[in-house]
Amino acid sequence: MAIPLPFMLLLLFLAPSIISSSPIQDPELVVEEVHRSINNASARRNMGFLSCGSGNPIDDCWRCDPHWEKNRKRLADCAIGFGKHAIGGRDGKIYVVTDPGDHPVSPKPGTLRYGVIQEEPLWIVFKRDMVIKLKQELMMNSFKTIDGRGVSVHIAGGPCITIQYVSNIIIHGINIHDCKQGGNAYVRDSPSHYGWRTLSDGDGVSIFGGSHVWVDHCSLSNCRDGLIDAIHGSTAITISNNYMTHHNKVMLLGHSDTFTQDKNMQVTIAFNHFGEGLVQRMPRCRYGYFHVVNNDYTHWQMYAIGGSAAPTINSQGNRFLAPNDNTFKEVTKREDTPQSKWKNWNWRSNGDLMLNGAFFTPSGAGASSSYARASSLAAKSSSLVGSITASAGSLKCRKGSRC
Repeated sequence: MAIPLPFMLLLLFLAPSIISSSPIQDPELVVEEVHRSINNASARRNMGFLSCGSGNPIDDCWRCDPHWEKNRKRLADCAIGFGKHAIGGRDGKIYVVTDPGDHPVSPKPGTLRYGVIQEEPLWIVFKRDMVIKLKQELMMNSFKTIDGRGVSVHIAGGPCITIQYVSNIIIHGINIHDCKQGGNAYVRDSPSHYGWRTLSDGDGVSIFGGSHVWVDHCSLSNCRDGLIDAIHGSTAITISNNYMTHHNKVMLLGHSDTFTQDKNMQVTIAFNHFGEGLVQRMPRCRYGYFHVVNNDYTHWQMYAIGGSAAPTINSQGNRFLAPNDNTFKEVTKREDTPQSKWKNWNWRSNGDLMLNGAFFTPSGAGASSSYARASSLAAKSSSLVGSITASAGSLKCRKGSRC
């Protein structure tokens, strides 16, 4: 079988680190060593030259344009998966954040909060590098894009982003980390309304009853609760090209085993790099339909994909590198459920690459209708995952050149 060009480039790039004068090795061991080398953080970041023609349909849609800074809204036409119709602020004006300050009830013009609460569509960009330490949750209004390309923007050290009962949200190119609890305070969510907020969970991005949401090319780590959680009937969501590290409960999709409204939830998790220091929930699912496609799992301490309440999980073309600890080689975990029940849940692995002893425990009869509902895009070969996810996380884009 012919070796795909991106993988051949990876072999050439990494060759010095895997060639030695020792006797000829087992070919399978050589391949495993190549994959381990790819997972080296510095090597992955140096693969940015594959930003055009990478096989990543989102990136190939806009990153080859040297004038991306003048065509920012083109990004809204590049989404894939269940969240592909999230247009954010595409049909509105550009709003520029000039002030990293924050006031939960009376935000100043020029601050991030002032932009996200407006009623009209807005495409929100940033004048310069900044760290925004929010005093309370950032309550977003519908039809907003937060676009961090071209600068380094960190939302960190305080409460973070909440998408509650709103739709058409794009969050792109932001570093979100060290998020704390907020609440027991008044917070404004529109120009005409503010209300009392009880304690929040401390998520990086909390989607609560939201729809048509796309979180792309963000770097997320070390939050109090989840990095990205979607609950209470949220649906039509794509989580793509993100780089997630140093966190316990990474992603919760579905409120509880008794909240049956989440049966309509549909989430695509594509082209993400689940990296060092992660423990579990990549994602943890309930009830709905979940397409986990072409992600790179290079670290987990307990499990990668889990769930309860009979979700349909369609895992395709992912790369799973198991930890060296022999206790946690299994990719999957059914939470607090006897096999007599979970054996009927539709969980499928198709074309996944299992390394270092990783294994996926499938279940269910493989009902085609269930997997059709959970298939949001065509999967690429797992051999391409290294190049597809090489630039996961926030990008270092510069005006006048390809991103």
